[in-house]
Amino acid sequence: MRVLVFFDLPVLTQENRRNYACFRKFLIKNGFIMMQESVYSKLALNPSIANSIVDSVKKNKPPEGLVQMMTITEKQYQKMEFVVGEAKSSVLESDERLVIL
Repeated sequence: MRVLVFFDLPVLTQENRRNYACFRKFLIKNGFIMMQESVYSKLALNPSIANSIVDSVKKNKPPEGLVQMMTITEKQYQKMEFVVGEAKSSVLESDERLVIL
C-alpha cells in the first residue's frame, strides 16, 4: 500500500514559512519520498501501518493550509500514467548488478 500526502500551505508570513518547512521536514524524516512539489508518498506494508501513518500526519499537520491524504494499493500505484515527462527512480530494476566488496 502507499500513503499519498498532498498539501497546499500558505507561505505569506514568516510563521507560515516556518510551518511549511517543519511539515516538509517531518514528512522526509518519516520516510516520505517527494513525487513532485507538495506531493509525497510512503510505502506501507499493510492497512494498519497505513492507518498509523495517516494518524501521524494528522498529529503533525500545520495549523493553516490544506493537507489531503489518500491510501492506495501497490497495484493502483503501478497504474499511474506519466502524461508529460518520465519516471525518475534511484532504484535499480535490473538483474545486472555488480557488487564489489
